[in-house]
Amino acid sequence: MLVHSRGARWVVWAVFLVLFLPLFALPLLVVLGASFATHWSGVLPSGTTIANYRAATRGEALQALTTSLLTATAASLLALTAGTWAALAGAALKKRYRRLMDALFVLPVAVPSVVVGLSVLVAFSKPPMLLNGTRWIVILAHTVLVTAFAHQSVSAAITRLDPAYEHAAASLGARPSRVLLRVRLPLLLPSLTAAAGLCFALSMGELSATMMLYPPDWTPLPVLIYAATDRGALFTGSAVAVVLMAATLLVLFAVSRVRTRASYR
Repeated sequence: MLVHSRGARWVVWAVFLVLFLPLFALPLLVVLGASFATHWSGVLPSGTTIANYRAATRGEALQALTTSLLTATAASLLALTAGTWAALAGAALKKRYRRLMDALFVLPVAVPSVVVGLSVLVAFSKPPMLLNGTRWIVILAHTVLVTAFAHQSVSAAITRLDPAYEHAAASLGARPSRVLLRVRLPLLLPSLTAAAGLCFALSMGELSATMMLYPPDWTPLPVLIYAATDRGALFTGSAVAVVLMAATLLVLFAVSRVRTRASYR
């Protein structure tokens, strides 16, 4: 912490707790409490049961969790591939063209995600690219929404790379493809894993565009949570939300371990 005075540190911590608890921690704790509750008779939910979690880890909920994991994994890999390729290609462009490419990739996140969902629905509802009613249109929409974050993360990492490593490899006779695979991409690995984790987390929580596109046999978990709360099953919806948070955090923890190991290579 940059504050050296003990009294000032206490003030900073107090301000942090006053802002953090009501804005971030308390809503999550209420959802966690509601996931174990049977009724809501006061300010906080009351009653204790694990029946909500039995419903949240079986049948339709388990299938929706699998759907979310598959969708997020596919979208993250596609976004990371497209974003990395574009960032590497953009690094060789002139500054004005690189800015244009950055603007094109940021455009999907500069508009509401429901607009992206509608655009994908209109664009892929007729031959020759008829994806409407399939799982692929959901994966495509998620990919479009998260590619910008992969592109920006990798682009920022490329600007921080020391070109001396690439020049040294090239001076020793390495071909451009070998320099890319054995020098450049390994140096970018920490940023690639961080971008993959961010894309995965964003895809796991995406709802607006998904609501417009998902077919009945490909229902992601956020849609199930919305449907549960909409029909009044608040406590079951809370348990499903906790399962969603736990699954996302576990994957992010695994990605973080990979990123940490890559940083020390």
